[in-house]
Amino acid sequence: MEIKNHWLTHVAKTLSPNTDMRPIEEDISLIVIHCISLPPKQFGGKHIDQLFCNKLNPSEHPYFKDIYQLKVSAHLLIKRSGEVIQYVPFNQRAWHAGVSEYKGRKKCNDFSIGIELEGYETCEYSEKQYQQLNCVISTLLAHYPSLSKKRITGHSDIAPGRKTDPGDSFDWKRLIL
Repeated sequence: MEIKNHWLTHVAKTLSPNTDMRPIEEDISLIVIHCISLPPKQFGGKHIDQLFCNKLNPSEHPYFKDIYQLKVSAHLLIKRSGEVIQYVPFNQRAWHAGVSEYKGRKKCNDFSIGIELEGYETCEYSEKQYQQLNCVISTLLAHYPSLSKKRITGHSDIAPGRKTDPGDSFDWKRLIL
């Protein structure tokens, strides 16, 4: 795995419109790990892509009526199978963190890379997801000098009380930290 022009090579790409320029393009200094499943606690299908591309149909599931108008994205999604999809180039801001703060610095979207794992807070993540996540993190650390193993966190840590992902089922010891 390599990065060329801020895109991972050899992974699927689905361009999200939910992105803009970072205030400082080269300020990439945090990795935020999230989880997502759509509908909740269901895996597979096209709904995550649709959400990140503003194409989620509210009539396909009752839960979608509350979220279909959200303008959100992540840089990457790692599916249960280990497949990686990139939505936003790393030099741009993805809209994944919302109201957030890391070590006194607000607006984490400005300086972070958001990685979604297909899953939910109380479900074990797959071996393939941990393998791909470690591969992605190693690639990011090698490419972006402002990143470090000490600057990898969960969504719950940058938005406490508001977010709980990646949840207690995420095994932090399985990362290359």
